[in-house]
Amino acid sequence: MYKAGKYKEGFREMSKKSILLLAIVMLCSILLAGCGSSDNKAAAPAAGGKKLIIYTSMKESLISGIVEGFKKKNPGIEVDYQSAGAGKLMAKIAAERQSGHILADIIWTSEVPDFYNMKKEGILEQYKTPIFKEILNPFEDYDGHFTAARLGTLGIAINTDKIKTPPAQWSDLFKPEYKGAFGIADPALSGTSYMSVALLEKQFGWEFFEKLHGNQARIGKGSGQVVDDTASGELAASLAVDYITTDKIAKGAHIALYYPPELLIAPSPVAIFKGSSNLDAAKKFVDYLLGQEAQTLIAGEGTLSVRADVKSPAKFKLPEAADALKRSIKIDYVEMLASKEATIKKFTDTLQGKK
Repeated sequence: MYKAGKYKEGFREMSKKSILLLAIVMLCSILLAGCGSSDNKAAAPAAGGKKLIIYTSMKESLISGIVEGFKKKNPGIEVDYQSAGAGKLMAKIAAERQSGHILADIIWTSEVPDFYNMKKEGILEQYKTPIFKEILNPFEDYDGHFTAARLGTLGIAINTDKIKTPPAQWSDLFKPEYKGAFGIADPALSGTSYMSVALLEKQFGWEFFEKLHGNQARIGKGSGQVVDDTASGELAASLAVDYITTDKIAKGAHIALYYPPELLIAPSPVAIFKGSSNLDAAKKFVDYLLGQEAQTLIAGEGTLSVRADVKSPAKFKLPEAADALKRSIKIDYVEMLASKEATIKKFTDTLQGKK
């Protein structure tokens, strides 16, 4: 890529006319003979002359490291990303579709229903990565429109100053020590919480939530907020996302995360938008994201890799990824998407004691 800054000192004393003449000569040289740089990698245009754009709900510390690793492996590809909540990203995508063009090439969030919806609407590229056989796949209907790039887990986070006996079963939440002190993020505000509610209802039925109401369980705001309240002692326990909880533990919070036998898994899919002008670069990014290097970064953030050959650091005390998938509650994601509004209403009514 031509960088005019290199020549700034040489041009400083020249007249405007001389500068214009020289610029014309240089432009002609570029068109006829290329840029002439000896550093071919640096001079190569980014994927079709444009940046690869990624929309993601992953936190900054994770996505920035992955992007930097990808750029080192692919020095001719420029990359930019926007990190925000999945809801905000989907609203942005909807607005861009209205204007006629989705600006991003790649979407990577933890809202599985969104991906089924985008697939149904025909806006995702079908790409089956050549390393698919190396990863753990949570989607029985996998067809290449999106691929799991992370396996988020949810368990029971407890305040260790308040709860002395760790929970071993989901039914332990009905015990007196949790009365009025167990929180679940509002599934209307948190897609991860909605998935958890749907999974628990699938496994245990609405009786599970009726018993939680009987023990005065509380509805919190976001997934991070209920963990914060557990750490502060406002709650004794909460339904908690792995990496949010382990981050709090690393900062000294008196909390711990426990997993009942029936495991809640929230995959984080990655997909390429159909019509991407950087399709080759997007495919390379998906392949890199699913490879050992990027997956090691994911495991280092306190959540499960989709590769059995990438282990989570022992300090996180997470289950092995392959075992977690075997223990996970299975669900029909398409059905879950269709019943979202009704499920959220019934959950809210149940925990608020409405008939």
